[in-house]
Amino acid sequence: MNWNEYIKTLGQCLTDISFRNIKGVEIGFINGFSQWLERTQKVRQSNNTIYFVGNGASASMASHMAADVAKNGNIKTQVFTDLSLITAIANDISYDAVFAEPIRLQMTDNDMLIAISSSGNSKNVIRACEECRKKNGQIITLTAMKRDNLLQKMGDINIYISAQTYGWAESCHAVILHYWVDLIQSRDKIV
Repeated sequence: MNWNEYIKTLGQCLTDISFRNIKGVEIGFINGFSQWLERTQKVRQSNNTIYFVGNGASASMASHMAADVAKNGNIKTQVFTDLSLITAIANDISYDAVFAEPIRLQMTDNDMLIAISSSGNSKNVIRACEECRKKNGQIITLTAMKRDNLLQKMGDINIYISAQTYGWAESCHAVILHYWVDLIQSRDKIV
């Protein structure tokens, strides 16, 4: 695949973005970004926290976005990248609990969880969403690959990209998250 074909495929994935609500109903990207921004503004106004989780490159993205939202959005954020915490929970409880356990201990009502998983089937990210729901938190999911992935059914807002490779999925997720951070800063109308 040459560069132009690669960029065209990436652009098509972003153009075909899907936003669905918790009931699985398509709400469109304008409404989806608007609802996400509105929820984010309420988190900031109530001094709540936005948690970010992901594995591998998605963990790096979670850390990056937590920093951007805290610095540029003036919102409290939390990301679970501390190696001692991750290895202690993985060793003493299970790797599937590395995000769920800190969420169980720290999350409060109306906090927000941003769950990033290219496959949408990462057990530790799914467990984090389950724990978030128990804590009365809000969930935003970003997934790709198979349309019927498990995570796609767990969020208040579920963002799906039709990307079939990790490179395309991760690139699209980065663009989506950066756009969201830019919206937080600018308060522009979403079109």
